[in-house]
Amino acid sequence: MSEGQHRVAILGVFVADLAFRAGRMPGIGETIVGSGFKMGPGGKGSNQSVAAARVGADVTFITRIGEDDFGSVALATWKKEGIQARVIESPDEPTGAAFIYVDEDTGDNAIIVVSGAAGSMTPADVDDSADAIRNARVFVTQLEQPADAAQRGLEIAREAGVITLFNPAPAEPVDDSIYPLCDFITPNENETTILTGQPVGDLDQARRAGDVFLDRGVGTALITLGESGALLHSREDSVLIPIFNVGPVVETTGAGDAFNGGFAAALARGDTPFAAARFAAAVAGISVTRAGTAPSMPTLAEVEALLAES
Repeated sequence: MSEGQHRVAILGVFVADLAFRAGRMPGIGETIVGSGFKMGPGGKGSNQSVAAARVGADVTFITRIGEDDFGSVALATWKKEGIQARVIESPDEPTGAAFIYVDEDTGDNAIIVVSGAAGSMTPADVDDSADAIRNARVFVTQLEQPADAAQRGLEIAREAGVITLFNPAPAEPVDDSIYPLCDFITPNENETTILTGQPVGDLDQARRAGDVFLDRGVGTALITLGESGALLHSREDSVLIPIFNVGPVVETTGAGDAFNGGFAAALARGDTPFAAARFAAAVAGISVTRAGTAPSMPTLAEVEALLAES
């Protein structure tokens, strides 16, 4: 295996997750009593970095944080997980934070995220870490930081022949020029509908939405479908990847990040897209049985054991 094959570069944000468990969301002007609270490391890019690192990838994470207590949590998290951080620390901006409501019965969630300092990342900031992107085998980005920064990262990766993975979350309209830069796009059902205008209520609808992405220049659409699995859709093939029912669902908040981090790590080690998607489904399947986002990510040994059992 050649040097750098396991390298994954991820551009995204870190936020402190403030998770509240309760039986329901309060209405406007209403106060209810919850059943639990926990603060921990979060942010899509950071979570995906933790997921990829725990299953064996050599990860570099590119972001911006504030010089504050939440920023200290970020630095400690990356050090503990062995993630190389390419970070701009801003004295005048806060590190991001997320309010997470978790349904105490189902584990489903609703989230408000404020990106903080990472919300001001620019294409020039990405250029400053271009070497980390060029030296990776896989590059990943999302939309919690500005879209022009994400697009610049994809441009650098594409020019260097690096595999590109775009997780368009949270979904917002993007310029059509971003799609031809994507070897893989990984939206969930809601994000797919927002970006394509196509409903995604069943597998046939997901395939039609996948065709929209392909027509825009994407190499492969990998659409996550919750309990129905994930659709791996390209010009050559269209395959449903089933989920792994590992145990009772505790929290679904980090499932998408687990999936994306696992998928990137498996691609970086040379897996086929199908094998990488199945590996990613196993990573996500384990993560939802645990509370938290980054803390819920499994190890390589745990994922390999699950795949062997299946």
